[in-house]
Amino acid sequence: MNRGGRTVTFSRLAKRFMRDESGATAIEYGLIVSLIFLAIVAAVNGFSREANSMYSEIASNLTNP
Repeated sequence: MNRGGRTVTFSRLAKRFMRDESGATAIEYGLIVSLIFLAIVAAVNGFSREANSMYSEIASNLTNP
């Protein structure tokens, strides 16, 4: 590859890529966000089951006093 009069070899590009850690940080943040998202989904799912059960009980008590 020729960039601005300089020849960049594949080995130089590979070495630069191996030293670059900015992508690793982005992947780590993505994993953390996905774990937080899964925890929120699990909590909302559990809450919705409890809320559904509570409202079903209230509805049955209102229809059958």
